[in-house]
Amino acid sequence: MTVREIIRMGHPTLREAAEPYPVESIGSPAFDQLVEDLTDTLAASGGIGLAAPQINERVQVALVHIPGGPHRYGDLETVPLTVYVNPVIRVLDDSRQGYWEGCLSVPGLRGFVVRPQRIAIDYYDRGGKPQHTEVTGFTATVFQHEFDHLQAKLYIDHIEDSRLLVFEDQFLEHDVDERTRFLQEEVTRRIL
Repeated sequence: MTVREIIRMGHPTLREAAEPYPVESIGSPAFDQLVEDLTDTLAASGGIGLAAPQINERVQVALVHIPGGPHRYGDLETVPLTVYVNPVIRVLDDSRQGYWEGCLSVPGLRGFVVRPQRIAIDYYDRGGKPQHTEVTGFTATVFQHEFDHLQAKLYIDHIEDSRLLVFEDQFLEHDVDERTRFLQEEVTRRIL
């Protein structure tokens, strides 16, 4: 088991676009080790997604794993542990929704981000086969958040109003979600 350090905001790798992973190298020992490291690190972190740049690897590989049952984001649609190589997102319609996002590379903060709610993803799987999937709702937000890391973006880059970026402990202690509802609605209207 290899748990890697998750680099934090301010580290230059997070602000450099990741390189496409060579498709012919999917399944190689180096690829398998990267996937194992990502998997172990994600499991140890308690997160629901992790991208290679977050462990200081500038390649387009990400994992998403949303286990069934309640967790810090509420009851979510289950997504089995899946490896996404060189993912490409296409927005399927203009519907948007905002959610409070957190990030393992931006610890201790939460921010309200409005994103498209229905997307298609084309990617290569762990076996090197091309795949296509469509996701909606908060699950679509999770995928966009993780894949942003591959394009040198953090969720804070999408925050429209700095009053909607808060410390996580304050978010929980003061019911920030409810107390900022008017700002959330205003930002959502502006974006739509």
